[in-house]
Amino acid sequence: MGEFRGRVLSVASECVPLVKSGGLADVTGALPGALAAQEWQMAVLLPGYRGLAARIARPAEVMRIDDLFGGPARILSGRAEGSEAWILLLEAPHLYDRPGGPYLDETGQDHSDNPERFGALCLAAALIARDGLADGWRPDLVHAHDWQGGLVPAYLRMHAPGTASVLTIHNIAFQGLAPASRLHPLRLDPRDFYPGGPLEFHGQIGALKAGLVMADRVTTVSPRYAAELALPEFGMGLEGVIAALPDPVAGILNGIDKAAWDPARDPAIRPYSARAKKGRAANRALLFGEYGLEDGHGPVLGIVSRMTRQKGLDLVPGVVAPLLERGLRLAVLGSGDAELERAFEALAAAHPGKVGLKQGYDEALSHRIYAGADALLVPSRFEPCGLTQLYALRYGAVPVVAPTGGLSDTVIPASPAALGAGVATGVMLPRVDAGGLSLALSQLCDLYEDPAAWRRIQANGMAADFGWDRSAAAYAALYHGLTGGAD
Repeated sequence: MGEFRGRVLSVASECVPLVKSGGLADVTGALPGALAAQEWQMAVLLPGYRGLAARIARPAEVMRIDDLFGGPARILSGRAEGSEAWILLLEAPHLYDRPGGPYLDETGQDHSDNPERFGALCLAAALIARDGLADGWRPDLVHAHDWQGGLVPAYLRMHAPGTASVLTIHNIAFQGLAPASRLHPLRLDPRDFYPGGPLEFHGQIGALKAGLVMADRVTTVSPRYAAELALPEFGMGLEGVIAALPDPVAGILNGIDKAAWDPARDPAIRPYSARAKKGRAANRALLFGEYGLEDGHGPVLGIVSRMTRQKGLDLVPGVVAPLLERGLRLAVLGSGDAELERAFEALAAAHPGKVGLKQGYDEALSHRIYAGADALLVPSRFEPCGLTQLYALRYGAVPVVAPTGGLSDTVIPASPAALGAGVATGVMLPRVDAGGLSLALSQLCDLYEDPAAWRRIQANGMAADFGWDRSAAAYAALYHGLTGGAD
């Protein structure tokens, strides 16, 4: 490949295959390889949560930090097992070696020191930019993700001025607020904390707001979501900050790792392809068995999702019963809000053989749902990009989606015009409410009863290309503009 154009440090709270709670991990895990094809070298700085160091192949210590918010820390460099991503793991046992998940403790509450845990990640990034690693590697640009990386530009301004920075918003609903009393413990510059200042948001420290205001460029994960962020119903209180940015938010659509998500080579399923779909029928039969479903001669609708109101799943129990009588079957994988979990438990109990429910998260089972379901439901009230609909398209499960964010950018709804032109790839709710969901699922059943139309929609989806090539080129162009390309 020759020399790289430049070096990028990606700062994130999760990254596949090491730690994942949502689509952010898929993106940060896929970007390094996609950018290498664009001649940009990317390392991913990740918190050293419990057990992660053992999953780094041949780790090498490349930096020590004597005091990182209450204890020593070191950075280990290596490759994640089963991945080509270059990981820089921030080992700080006093911050990360504990039970629970990346954000929540074992009782399901936020870790009380989350401001320090992710502030430390951001400060470590700035120290890498200032001092470089033991082998001399130093980034030309730091790319931070969501509120957990939001303080990166603030620390860069203090420790490595002149280092370019990019902040990507994956979900503006999570903003990383902390009491103003944490300003000194976080070692932030008090001159940046005043009403309306870079660090201040309604009297608190706002990590995401700080990143928005202080980064050289702000991006998000789809063009539609970039436009929505300036609207009160989507901006979550930050729409004014977004509108005042000197450069518009760049909407760069997420891609998927086509090697990891390939029905022809997926070890979790019976392989098949767009040209040879026999294996898909076998996966469908296996899904019936796994979920205890009875064939109603209608479409099998999969749901792979966190159970939250954002995802629109509260609408499902109230509208699905009449459609079950039309032959619709439901296979659900998810967990989250306790009330929603109980609602789906009641739905499954009321309709045995028609609704199957598995709670929690199971990566292999999610692949089997994409491969065996006829359709996949994503009725989100807002969805910055969404990856589940992209996996569904690739696997031949017709997506049923809400008209928002990246869902609108990636699914061509089966309108009469799109059906007539032969370009439809899915079904879109006319609006995100019970009536809109009912109309969309009725249309899904109608389409399923027209085998020729169904095959065309399914084939269109499987032929769509949502790999990383175009998006990686857009990121590379953005980096080049901020750094001069280091050619």
